[in-house]
Amino acid sequence: MTPPNIILSFLCCYLLLIAKPPLTGAASGRWQVLQNNIGITAMHMQLLNDDRVVIFDRTDFGKSNLSLPNGECRRDPDDTALKVDCTAHSAEYDVATNTFRALFVQTDVWCSSGAVMPDGRLIQTGGFNDGERRVRIIQPCATCDWQEVPNGLAARRWYATNHILPDGRQIIIGGRKQFNYEYYPKSSGTTGTFNFPFLAQTNDAGLENNLYPFVFLNVDGNLFVFANNRAVLFDYKNNKIVKTYPQIPGGDPRCYPSTGSAVLLPMKNLQSQFVEAEVLVCGGAPKGSYAQALKKNFVGALDTCARIKITDPNPQWVMETMPLARVMGDMTLLPNGNVLIINGAASGTAGWESGRNPVLNPVIYRPDNKLGSRFETQNPTTIPRMYHSTAILLRDGRVLVGGSNPHVGYSFTNVLFPTELRLEAFYPAYLDAQFSNLRPKIVTPASQTQIKYGQSLFVRFTVTGTLAPNLVSVTMVAPPLATHSFSMNQRLLVLGAGKVTSLGKSTYQVQVTTPGSGILAPSGFYLLFVVHQDIPSEGIWVQIK
Repeated sequence: MTPPNIILSFLCCYLLLIAKPPLTGAASGRWQVLQNNIGITAMHMQLLNDDRVVIFDRTDFGKSNLSLPNGECRRDPDDTALKVDCTAHSAEYDVATNTFRALFVQTDVWCSSGAVMPDGRLIQTGGFNDGERRVRIIQPCATCDWQEVPNGLAARRWYATNHILPDGRQIIIGGRKQFNYEYYPKSSGTTGTFNFPFLAQTNDAGLENNLYPFVFLNVDGNLFVFANNRAVLFDYKNNKIVKTYPQIPGGDPRCYPSTGSAVLLPMKNLQSQFVEAEVLVCGGAPKGSYAQALKKNFVGALDTCARIKITDPNPQWVMETMPLARVMGDMTLLPNGNVLIINGAASGTAGWESGRNPVLNPVIYRPDNKLGSRFETQNPTTIPRMYHSTAILLRDGRVLVGGSNPHVGYSFTNVLFPTELRLEAFYPAYLDAQFSNLRPKIVTPASQTQIKYGQSLFVRFTVTGTLAPNLVSVTMVAPPLATHSFSMNQRLLVLGAGKVTSLGKSTYQVQVTTPGSGILAPSGFYLLFVVHQDIPSEGIWVQIK
């Protein structure tokens, strides 16, 4: 039972900020606690195009510390913890006001998946128990709540991965004991499941090591699918593997529960005849670590990253060494094209009580630096972010960090790593005041502007200091759904630096061309940034269609 002094009681569904939270740190990155208690743990997070973040954990944790509004209760005879529960297991965080409200999720969303549709709705799929075949939908608005579709999925989806396709559908791949995929929404001929033997081939008996596979849409329209320690290029339309990539050197697993993370690195030169694509996989746990963790022997995490150019005719993994070993880390693409590696542990694996030695220092990875000089350790947090932690990019360039609950229920006392209800923001160094004169501010287009494929786009911005025209670029970032150390549908496109024109009074205009197709940039909402000398502006929302 949670001690009374930390139980929150809500007369309405918002908790208002009373005082500005203090900042900590100075040198390389800063930390700020935004909320001391949002009532639930941030197991899953998704930023929507109204600058609100949808957060959810699981219904069978027992009572949360966030009451449902207006005396509502969830009555679920199938729930494994509480048949009647008057507390919330989902919340919406309003970035602009630093407030949150309870959301009402009706069935278990534990270890589920999802992605934002082209129209801005979050479609969340699967979960556990009575939630395993559910589809849940939430619109971006101040009063919207979850709507549920019973039996919206053809198969049980628990620990699956979703990705938006060029035609606007989602593909849902894998899950526990599901060596197949399906689509949402359903259409004629796609109502069932499609076998994907690669998932069975990468399943370690009794250990799995292939859940939450890393999935990225390649520039040829096929899917790069990584599971365990290897990957394929998959033609999902014809249910055919078109390329098999080499195994990562060393052969150690990188997927759940030996959880590493992965990103599709920023895509550039989008107008070229051949656009290159690279994937970076970092961290994880050595072979056998999960079985050892169950015996309370916590093996040191992997300290390597593996990088591969997936568009090469003869692709090979290039190994790099991180400054800190890490399992259960998150990888977040920053607006300037760098990668933030954050959260996690230095030993053990994912799973209940299976991680030890929290890694408190994030690391910045600079993909364009020379091999051997790409990593930079950042200032540490004071809050361990272990199993069930998340991190996502916000429109202002901060990274929202939440979660951590390695326990079967909410546990706040007499445990090594208490259930964590605090939300933090990490401020990368580009937000430091010393760079304010270099920081662009977008004047036009306005946020929420619709853009088309292959369109010439003029972006007007101000810079109060001296502009370096050859160090200006425009980037577009697809906000992902983050859970279990993987950010589904995360994507960054560099629109390049076209001609930069001075308009006087510290105002400039840059001309760029938007991505040419839904293969490069699936239709939907993106954050658009102007980057000057590695310093990004605050983003604006654009919808490409």
